[in-house]
Amino acid sequence: MTAAETFRTISEQEWEWRLGELGRQHYGSALGVDAFLPDESPEAHERRAGHWRDVLARVRALDTDALDASTRVDLAVYVQQVETLVSGVEHRQFERPANADTAFWTTHADRANGTLRDAGEAEAFVTQLADLPRWFAQHIQNMRAGLARGFGPARVSMAGRADPVRSVAAAASAEQTRYAAPFLSAREAGIVDEALLARALEVIGSSVIPAHVELLRFLEEEYFPGLPEEIAATAGPGGLDYYLAQLAEYNTTKLSPEEIFALGEKSVAAIREEMVAVAEEAGFDGDVPRMLEFMRTDPRFYATTAEDLLKEAAWHAKRFDGVVHEYFGRVPLRRFGIIEPPPELAPYYTFGRGGIDRYTLNTYNLPARPLYSLCALTLHEAAPGHCFQIALASELADLPAFRRHVYISAYGEGWALYTERLGVEMGMYRDPFETMGMLSFQMWRAVRLVVDPGMHAFGWSRERAQDYLRSNTAIAEHEIVTEIDRYIAWPGQATAYFIGQSTVMRLRRLAEDTLGSDFDIRWFHDAVLGLGSVPLAVLADEIERAIRVRAADHEGEERA
Repeated sequence: MTAAETFRTISEQEWEWRLGELGRQHYGSALGVDAFLPDESPEAHERRAGHWRDVLARVRALDTDALDASTRVDLAVYVQQVETLVSGVEHRQFERPANADTAFWTTHADRANGTLRDAGEAEAFVTQLADLPRWFAQHIQNMRAGLARGFGPARVSMAGRADPVRSVAAAASAEQTRYAAPFLSAREAGIVDEALLARALEVIGSSVIPAHVELLRFLEEEYFPGLPEEIAATAGPGGLDYYLAQLAEYNTTKLSPEEIFALGEKSVAAIREEMVAVAEEAGFDGDVPRMLEFMRTDPRFYATTAEDLLKEAAWHAKRFDGVVHEYFGRVPLRRFGIIEPPPELAPYYTFGRGGIDRYTLNTYNLPARPLYSLCALTLHEAAPGHCFQIALASELADLPAFRRHVYISAYGEGWALYTERLGVEMGMYRDPFETMGMLSFQMWRAVRLVVDPGMHAFGWSRERAQDYLRSNTAIAEHEIVTEIDRYIAWPGQATAYFIGQSTVMRLRRLAEDTLGSDFDIRWFHDAVLGLGSVPLAVLADEIERAIRVRAADHEGEERA
């Protein structure tokens, strides 16, 4: 067996084992619904880490010189992916399964937003729900262990995050919970019969609701009151090593907190110059604060109904459809819908979020959802951002499954942020206010490079971070509070966006400079998206190689 064949065997077997351990839904709805929830016991996590260490030892022992170029890329992606899984266990991330943005109870409940495609999926989901009390209980045990050693998100960042749990716990009947929705819809579509629907509702009443009652009691009486007051990740167990591991996981680089902070300050200054130019064009004499205040307070920039906001987002998505083939050679077959988040999540949900088949747009608190930002948001979250990129990755049949279905933040968020900039070229921003909205979003992500290490490594307070975000962007006050709390509770993740975008933009400039008049924007975008989700070092190596090959091909054509 060749080295390449050995690697494929190891990685394919591990991937199937991983799905059997974590569940297919751990990697998104496209892979289907399992009839189980994973074992969350500390012993299970340690057992998995042991298996992954063995796998890493086996693939590292391979003769990489004997691998072809594509397999070397697969190996680099795979090793980074498995190393991240091991690091998570070593830092006992399973003791911290909730933050201000994401929690195990919301990610599981999100499955109820999906569609049950057949009776088999419906049966599997019922089996999952019956096991929910055990799954919740294991998470509670892990959180209690984390609490005992001071490991958890800062208390201030978790205010109100029990509301989704409370909405289920307080339901008067199974039909009133969000878990009933997919079964009721499937009954209407003729996918499930009355007997299966009745069984699902019985399980929701006997297992799901009581599990939420117990979880709510734990959160309100024990967990939230016991969380640390200190906001810095470096103040908790693991200290700086833990924060560095989080940075490496999310931005996939070895940049230090000092380097990230400096990059943030430099980027903030550069974007501010762009904003001054737009404020000049818009008639504000280059006075950015005055223009931002006008945008925050003028009623023309705000929808008055949720339906109006949803319609405007849909219009931006269709406007992109009109120019897509000018900028992309390959487009995904899968389409996406636009939905609202569940009411109990909306107060703490981001403005929008994109996935393989849905763009979730938050219509809660309309004065916090400015229309001037909606075009940039839709490009980022829907197309050609997350919905577009994730769907396309899933359709790259020549790539191994671990490259099609695993999401790497630096790549995915970097690409999505790049598409906001691309909107200028595509003619998506119709006036200086929408352009300023885009720049405000760019500034928002650059600010993250300052406030994330600022709070977690350099002693910044929550209020100082809020003030920095407030003074540099046009985002609404509600968003400022929820965003800073998200960065507090999810250290390192916020750095992925701008660092990822910077890599994509550097590679594009290199392609333009190297290829000159032979540069084709569709080729560049297809090359980036054709890699699937990869660490930034792999992205850079592969695109630089593709540029060299394309330049040599064009040079050969000219000689011929």
